[in-house]
Amino acid sequence: MKSILPVLTIIGAILLLWVLAVIPMNMHLTADQAQRDGLVVSPDTPNARQEYSGFGLTLRNPALITATFVQERPRLPSPHQVAVEMWNTIVLQKISSKRSLVYHGWVTLSATLLGFGIGTSLGILLAVGIVYNRAMDMSVMPWAIASQTIPILALAPMIIVMLGSIGIQGLFPKAIISAYLSFFPVVVGMVKGLRSPDGMQLDLLRTYHASPSQGFWKLRLPASVPYLFASLKIGISASLVGAIVAELPTGARAGFGARMLVGDQYGQPLVTWAALFAAAITAAALVGLFSLLERLTLRRMGMVQA
Repeated sequence: MKSILPVLTIIGAILLLWVLAVIPMNMHLTADQAQRDGLVVSPDTPNARQEYSGFGLTLRNPALITATFVQERPRLPSPHQVAVEMWNTIVLQKISSKRSLVYHGWVTLSATLLGFGIGTSLGILLAVGIVYNRAMDMSVMPWAIASQTIPILALAPMIIVMLGSIGIQGLFPKAIISAYLSFFPVVVGMVKGLRSPDGMQLDLLRTYHASPSQGFWKLRLPASVPYLFASLKIGISASLVGAIVAELPTGARAGFGARMLVGDQYGQPLVTWAALFAAAITAAALVGLFSLLERLTLRRMGMVQA
């Protein structure tokens, strides 16, 4: 309860701010609809209402507050509208349906996991090279840092177009973008972890005439495990973001990014918000899975108490 209560408090505060923000954000649309339905609205012309902010219009039309939460195409959907849309597209739709968020989630998750596997493998190999080779430390690490300064929204279309020009399409280009975002935290975390053993521990291995490979497997690698899991939790989230971003410039027909595009292009904000929350829930589930694996692994290694 000590850990759950603060989380619930933060969630409650966010929901309260969200509910309060719905009223002014949707008041202009609500006032226009109310006037078309024959209700009395103040001011009585759309042009005059544009002179008022959402808050000002709310103060002049308090009777319309409840209607702001049930707009068909709101500027800001209310929490219950998003929840209903997610229920309809996750639970009530068949998994094979193109409207099912489970179907779209699997498409995005496939690219995420493939990209995460590529990025993690590359990151671990680079980290080992950086730790054991000074030339790589001086050359590769600065380039790895510089690579993260390139905006992914600018890089993703370039990668998609370049790979498409040589006939590589579908899952792999999205995985490359996911790998691009996920490899960097793994590199940084593993380098920090592999260098975490202190001088006394390293000197002890030398007195035992341990080889570099024995030092790696028996000291450096076990010491890096906590750092690795911290990096993996960051990397899997970044990988999911990369897969979604990769779907945006390609006009993808499936995936969370595709659903967001549909909602934006066809004026269906509920579709966009449902996809956003489904992506957030997916990321939270993946991070939670790695947290569980971390605890089990560290417990088996004797680093945490059972």
